[in-house]
Amino acid sequence: MYPAYLSLGFKEVERRGEELFDRLKRCDICPRNCFVDRLSGKRGICRSDYRLMISSYNLHFGEEPPISGWRGSGTIFLTNCPLRCKFCQNYPISQLENGRVYEIEELSDMMLYLQRRGAHNINFVTPTHHLPHILLALSLAMKKGLKIPIVYNTSGYEKVEILRYLDGIVDIYLPDAKYSNNELAKRLSLAYDYPEVNRLALKEMAKQVGNLKLNKDGLAIRGLIVRHLVLPNNVENSKGVLNMIKEEIGTWVTISLMSQYFPTFRALSDNMVNRKITNEEYEEVVKYMEFLGFKNGWVQPI
Repeated sequence: MYPAYLSLGFKEVERRGEELFDRLKRCDICPRNCFVDRLSGKRGICRSDYRLMISSYNLHFGEEPPISGWRGSGTIFLTNCPLRCKFCQNYPISQLENGRVYEIEELSDMMLYLQRRGAHNINFVTPTHHLPHILLALSLAMKKGLKIPIVYNTSGYEKVEILRYLDGIVDIYLPDAKYSNNELAKRLSLAYDYPEVNRLALKEMAKQVGNLKLNKDGLAIRGLIVRHLVLPNNVENSKGVLNMIKEEIGTWVTISLMSQYFPTFRALSDNMVNRKITNEEYEEVVKYMEFLGFKNGWVQPI
């Protein structure tokens, strides 16, 4: 049955949400393992406490074709992020705390509002640090009639232990695979361990949902889409990411190879990434992806 959470039931979704909420007392929801007491108002690297903060919610038409469809993806942008990416294209939300506090019931109402507007799915963007709130809100929305797929749109910096709470809840995983180089991950996102953490996370996501499945209208109903943003001066990093995906998951996986990098935020002062990528850089990565045998997914013009 799709969506998956309808088979699981709202009581189990609620139970998992409550269990995760308790973990905020000594927060270990993301790989940072800050162990701060968010319930008392303290903040970890993600800069979030116990409150749910959301930047925006609306129909979005700029995702991959089977996610956006023709009526749009019901995107909910969560405020803050466990990563500190210099080049984040959404930095006012992820780094500058653009958003406001909402109650859990208000989040459930957002989902239902987006469903009424015709959204093909509910798309949580940068959700990890607010995962307890999301599950509790999802449980409420299920009681009120939510019945469209859930998209987990993430940086790919996820703990396997926490992803297992989402087994049977998330229909479509939409993670990044940013880095194959530890030093680059440290320089650009202050996360030296990103490559190893990401590798394990992608394997768990693939195990849970498998290859991308579409309905008769070409809309995603289940599966994994891995995004990779090609960075300037870092073709070898991209090749390493593709090698990792082939070795750890397989060439069956759907890849969204993105060319839209542009320097913003703190990237402007880093001479490695303070320019757009070139046609030659992107084409070299596209050719390497084809050489490895990936056939499912999308490439973009520059």
